[in-house]
This record gives sequence, structure tokens and C-alpha cells, in this order.
Amino acid sequence: MRRFALLFAAIDETTRTNEKVDAMAEYFRSADPADAAWAVWFLSGGRPKRLIPVRRLAGWAMEEADVPEWLFSECYDAVGDLAEAMSLLLPDRETTTDLALHQWITERLLPLGTKGEEDQRASVVQCWRELGGTERFIWNKLITGGFRVGVSQQLVVRALAKATGVAEGVIAHRLSGTWVPRAESFTSLSASETSDADVSRPYPFFLAYPLEEEIEALGSPAEWQAEWKWDGIRAQVIRRDGRTFIWSRGEELVTERFPEIAGAADFLPDGTVLDGEIMPWKDGAPLPFAQLQRRIGRKSLGGSILSDVPVVLVAYDLLELEGCDIRNEPLARRRAMLNEVITASRSTAFLPSPIVPLASWADAQAAYAGARERSAEGLMLKRSDSAYGVGRRKGGWWKWKVQPFTVDAVMIYAQAGHGRRASLHTDYTFAVWDDGVLVPFAKAYSGLTDDEIRDLDRWIRANTVEKFGPVRHVKPVHVFELGFEGIQASARHKSGVAVRFPRILRWRTDKRAEDADTLATLRAFL
Repeated sequence: MRRFALLFAAIDETTRTNEKVDAMAEYFRSADPADAAWAVWFLSGGRPKRLIPVRRLAGWAMEEADVPEWLFSECYDAVGDLAEAMSLLLPDRETTTDLALHQWITERLLPLGTKGEEDQRASVVQCWRELGGTERFIWNKLITGGFRVGVSQQLVVRALAKATGVAEGVIAHRLSGTWVPRAESFTSLSASETSDADVSRPYPFFLAYPLEEEIEALGSPAEWQAEWKWDGIRAQVIRRDGRTFIWSRGEELVTERFPEIAGAADFLPDGTVLDGEIMPWKDGAPLPFAQLQRRIGRKSLGGSILSDVPVVLVAYDLLELEGCDIRNEPLARRRAMLNEVITASRSTAFLPSPIVPLASWADAQAAYAGARERSAEGLMLKRSDSAYGVGRRKGGWWKWKVQPFTVDAVMIYAQAGHGRRASLHTDYTFAVWDDGVLVPFAKAYSGLTDDEIRDLDRWIRANTVEKFGPVRHVKPVHVFELGFEGIQASARHKSGVAVRFPRILRWRTDKRAEDADTLATLRAFL
């Protein structure tokens, strides 16, 4: 547990990706396989379910720390995180222990679910008395079900590859599906023999940079191919050795989530890899991304959801044909071969990405102006002679995204952030007017500078009207311009709308609250 706490601290103390990867790699090289397995699981986003109600835990912490409820609440409010508040208030540990991480999980944490309340209390308090500092904080996070680390699964894969010498694609394959945190699982994860994963391995995705200059600076439009930029899940469909694999750009194996595409891939030639966007698609047109989220959030896919939200692969590119890597072929040739493969498959689950005719750059500008009407995010511009590269590269491919929807809204609620921002109010709820009443419609926590966050935090603390646990209801004074990528009607929200990717564009200090936009403005975007 002590070594895992040191790893957690090393990750939490830096914003540099390489330093995080190095810290994890060093841990994986030297940790006991049983401990390393649980570390992989936690770092990749795995969390045990909450076994004890947080109110009960808070009560035990108040008793152990001998503080009244009002003082505990004030401390919790100042810190903004229950696990951290308990860690700081509890007395110093009485003893030390060398219990391994996997023992803390299997012998102390998981058995809590089978114990009565009194036995739970005794066990938890004993753990508090044996742990201190970061170790106690991690334990509290685990028992509250709120353990998170500032790394993505992709970074964990990079670290494992660096520690073991096994390729990232192989590691990602082995971690896919239901990966069980056991010593033998970690040993298999780091095995040098990679034939188990070679057949499913995707290619690195080629990514585009945002268009930086006027479109005319790209030269002759005859040298470029334009396509619509869709808002879906970037994926590769792989058909090798009589088997089908679907990988998302986040290196997640998602084959079982999209049975229509997986079934259609049975009719692709063996040794074929398609690159494209998984899109909710019905009656010849895309559905809002929120519809795709309905499918993503389900553990099982019944006939109703498959009928309501069918999906297709809008195919951009062909990366492999008959087992041959063709990424260095020019785009125009790859595109022609892609069309032939899809036509031969006779499947409606594969749709070649529609080409936008470019007789002149004016055609591109007209298409760009009408992108939203097609439910597209803008245009993709690709050189016809470009190879399929690796990662994000400038020059060959550009993305030209439409400007976001914008609205002026009033901040009405604020909540403390997490990690380094746990002592600052950085999560905000915004509202617009509807018949003289402010109706909340979005939450956002990005877009302000550090100085603006500190200034706003001071104002929030001095202008709180009411508290609801960690949430502060503040005076409706400040107006912010919010940007968002999409909007749709939603019966789940009081406002009747749901917005996609809301973020703060600027603090409108030049506007009063009564000058903010209305719900009618939002509904007009629909």
C-alpha cells in the first residue's frame, strides 16, 4: 500500500505526461504481480462499488476525530472532498503495517460487503489507525467508491509497454474485455510472446490538425479531397484470420457493442482493415450523438435499442487489403479500393464517407456554411496524394470545424473541484431565463484562467445564498459566454434541452444578469 501511495503521489504531483508514464513504468517493473494487477485495474478506471454509505463513514470519522458535525461540515466544505476531509481530521495513526496492496483489497476492503454495521465500523476504524497520509486518503477513496487517478487507460498502456517491452497494441488487446486483477493476469499481460494479440492489432490512427490559415492557402482545390466531419466514435474494423475486431481510437475493443457492424464484417475479405466513424444512422441520415450514448451506456443491447438507434461505419479509409499494409498508397488509390471493398460486401452497415465536390474553394466554403444542416461538425480536407500517417501530423489532413453554438448564461451554483482544485470552486452550473425565472441547463468547469478562478472563488465564498452539501447556491450576478457543440431536446432535464461539450468561452463582465439569454434562444438552436 505504501508503494502504491507513493505512485499515486508521483502522478498527482505532475502535469507532465512523460513523468506520469515513467512513474507507472517504474512501479510495474518492481511491484509484486498481485499488487501490480490491482494497480493496473485502479489506474485504468476500475473502482470497487461503494460498500458503506458515506453518511455512515462520515459519522464514524466524526466520532474518531472527536469533532462536532458543524465543524466537520465546515472542513468538508473547505476541502471539497469527503475522503480528504476525513483523512485530515482523523488522529495520527497508532501503528504501522506492511500489508501489501492486494491484501488490503482482498482481506480488508472486499470483505466489508459481508459484514454487519458494527463489524464494518470496527474494521474501518482499525484501518484508519494503521494508515496515514496518502495511504489513508487512498483507503478512504476506495471505501467511498470515488478513487480516481489523473491518467487515462492509454497512458497506463504506454507505461506497461515501457516496463515490459511489449508493444502497446498487444497490451491494449490483453486489457480489453473483462480483465480480472490477479497475479496471473499481470504475468500474462507482460508476456513477451505476442501471437495472442497480433491478429487483432489495429494500426495507429492518423489524426488531423485544425485548419490554421485561410482555405485558399492550401493551393489548388484539385489536389484535395473534402469530406464531412462527423461526430461519432472513430474506429477501425479489422477482419483477419476469419475473426472480426472493432477498436475505438481510445484503444478499447468494442466489437460486442456494435453487432450490426461486426456481423457485416463477416463479408469483408480476410485481411481487411477499415478506418471510419461509428455513427447512429437511420433513414439515410445521422442521428444526434446523444442517441449513440444511449447504446454506449447499456450493458446489454436489446432489440428495442438496436431498432431505435441503428449504427453504421462511415468509412474514411482502407488501411489493409488481403493482408497487405497499404497505408503508403496515395489517398485517391486507397479511396477507390475502399469503394470496391464496400460495394462487394453488399452491406448497408458500411457507408463510404460522402465526398464533397470541390470545383473551387467557394464550394468548400458553401459546404462548410451548411455543415450543421447535415448534422456534421464541419469538413475534413485531405490531400489526394497523402499517405495514411501515424498520430497527429500537419500538412496532409486538416479539420475545419464549424464554430460552436454560443449563449450568455448566469452562474447560479458552484462546487469545489478535485485534486489540486479541491480547495477552489471550479465546477459551475449555468442558467438562462424563462418567464422571469432562471432555469439551469448546463454545467462547465473549463475555460477560465487561474487568476479568474481565484477571483471567482473569492466572490463565491462571499456571496453564497445557501449550501447543499458541497454545492453553493450563489447570487445570480455573473454572466458567462458558454460554447457547446450540439443540442437536443431532453425530457430528463428541467430546461428541456441537453447540450454537448459545454465550456466557458469568456467571463462577460460587461453584462448584467438580466441581459443573459433565454430558454427560447436555446430552443431556437434545435
